[in-house]
Amino acid sequence: MDVAAWLKNLGLGQYEPAFRDNAIDGDLLPSLTAEDLRDLGVTIVGHRRKLLDAIAALASPLSSERTGQQPSPTPPKKDPELSAERRPITVMFCDLVGSTTISAGLDAEDWRNLVSAYLDAASEAVTQMGGRVAKKLGDGLMALFGHPIAQENDSERAVRAALAIQRALAELNRENAGLGRPELVARIGVDSGPVVVDAAG
Repeated sequence: MDVAAWLKNLGLGQYEPAFRDNAIDGDLLPSLTAEDLRDLGVTIVGHRRKLLDAIAALASPLSSERTGQQPSPTPPKKDPELSAERRPITVMFCDLVGSTTISAGLDAEDWRNLVSAYLDAASEAVTQMGGRVAKKLGDGLMALFGHPIAQENDSERAVRAALAIQRALAELNRENAGLGRPELVARIGVDSGPVVVDAAG
């Protein structure tokens, strides 16, 4: 590296004789400190700061040149649209049959308690099978198998969760029958296929 040209490009060519007289070449340049610059006669603080900033900018490429390695390229900024991932997922959706009619014949609080008990039982069944409850919509529940962690038997676990929900609902209906509450019937759909997942979901 031509230190004289480097100094001239910085507008600090007046220091070239001091660098030359003190044998400061391209190999030594990255290791210079503020104290070294003072010893070289760079007494103006602004000039020292400018030199130190330029030395810091040069340090990495010069180090790469000395070791014979190429400097590491600056990693590209991640585009949110490009960070999306295509992957297979199994989705399970479960809701109650005739919920509008049932809710019309119940007190609002009784209906809420009935639906909450069913959704809690369904959520537990999903979790026990390694699924994740993505959202609850009224009397419906959507669960994902294969996100965020995929397993080979995602579809099988979703079907097992669906069967567990039906068993839990049968038990809940037995308890409700003794209290005079209406019977609940759930319909469950399971589908597998590729989806695109990003930070938004």
